[in-house]
Amino acid sequence: MGANPSVFTSLLTYLYSITKETILKFTDFKLDERLQEGIDSMGYENATPVQEQVMQPILDGKDIIASAQTGTGKTAAFLLPLINRLLTEPQEEQQVKAMIIVPTRELAVQIEQTLEGLSYFTSISSIAVYGGGDGINFATEKKALSSGVDIVICTPGRMITHLNMGYVRVKGLKFLVLDEADRMLDMGFHDDIMKIIGQLPKQRQTLLFSATMPPKMRELGRKILNAQPMEINIAVSKPPEQIVQEAFVVYEPQKIPLIKNLLSERAGQTVIVFCSSKQAVKQLTRELKKAGIPAAEIHSDLEQNQREQVMLDFHSRKTKVLVATDILSRGIDVDNIDLVINYDVPRDGEDYVHRIGRTARAESKGTAFTFIIEKEQMAFSRIEKLLGKEVAKREVPPELGATPTYNPRSSRPQTGSGRKPGPPRGNKTSGGENTHAKGNRHQGFRSTVHRPK
Repeated sequence: MGANPSVFTSLLTYLYSITKETILKFTDFKLDERLQEGIDSMGYENATPVQEQVMQPILDGKDIIASAQTGTGKTAAFLLPLINRLLTEPQEEQQVKAMIIVPTRELAVQIEQTLEGLSYFTSISSIAVYGGGDGINFATEKKALSSGVDIVICTPGRMITHLNMGYVRVKGLKFLVLDEADRMLDMGFHDDIMKIIGQLPKQRQTLLFSATMPPKMRELGRKILNAQPMEINIAVSKPPEQIVQEAFVVYEPQKIPLIKNLLSERAGQTVIVFCSSKQAVKQLTRELKKAGIPAAEIHSDLEQNQREQVMLDFHSRKTKVLVATDILSRGIDVDNIDLVINYDVPRDGEDYVHRIGRTARAESKGTAFTFIIEKEQMAFSRIEKLLGKEVAKREVPPELGATPTYNPRSSRPQTGSGRKPGPPRGNKTSGGENTHAKGNRHQGFRSTVHRPK
């Protein structure tokens, strides 16, 4: 007598919760041997908790609404069963079979790279479709979408452009994935998403992944999922314990000399510095270069080919210090980042968790520093409340002068010493894996991938 798949999945989830020695392997899912060969080539063996809970329901054809943060393995969690079903179930020829909608071009490229590696030994074709920049070949995208590429990873605006021209073959689409859906809603893509879905077949399997599950996310789920979707919560609201978190309470003019000091002490380490605005990113990068600290910047003002080159250099460690907006806080997967610096306090706790989660991935160790100016103390206090602990405060070097006292409940400036509190003079700021390009083997479509050895 066959086992009920949902009962099987629930049992695995329970067993994982009571013992970490019970870990499901990818071979336990009995995937197509061509896909399993790709999994083996990429060195995947044990499934993560989100993969354990999500893969079997997707293989069974269920709609999913899942709360899972970046770094939990969710990309492979939906790609593996999706590829397997395309390989083992009858599909309409010359049709787009699956569409994955994402908030940023960086995430589209990352998913495409993972997909290419996993499907290397199959005939699955794919393309990443995203707008902007001289590096984008619109004609190539049109050719792929009109001829019926198997899997499309796209940003909302670019896909609407193609759909409006009437040549995208989506009548045979069977699978729709919305990844980082909360981020897309925050970026104002709700109407674009609904426009795209309005042109897709109603009979399809829909998977919705989000780092958080606010009311607006559940409302979206009610609109696009079937009447009884399976809800899975793997969200991690707190950073990994192996991240050493520390903060510096400073005046605004002290931030640049302090970061120069920290980066000089940690020369040779791989660092991401997060700023809350692209203007701050530009200015800070200039200041670091003036100080002889090689740094690159990444933000939405760069052309797409420039952003891709920046990320290639960072993956290959040609660039060691990357100054970024929150465009980089989600949707990138770079191993062995030693240090994350929050040059500005993030707007909320979730952004803080995502930012510092760029380090200490795959159970490695990492460090996260946050600079707190007086007007940001209350915001950081709310972050500490989410973390359930107070982040240790470090003393700034004595030569930087007196600093404010960390007292978020007080509206009056205070200093931590009996000296006259005036901050030192300085420059104010405004806000406060090797990859390589290779041609896709399918229909001449573009791709930037890791090839399995």
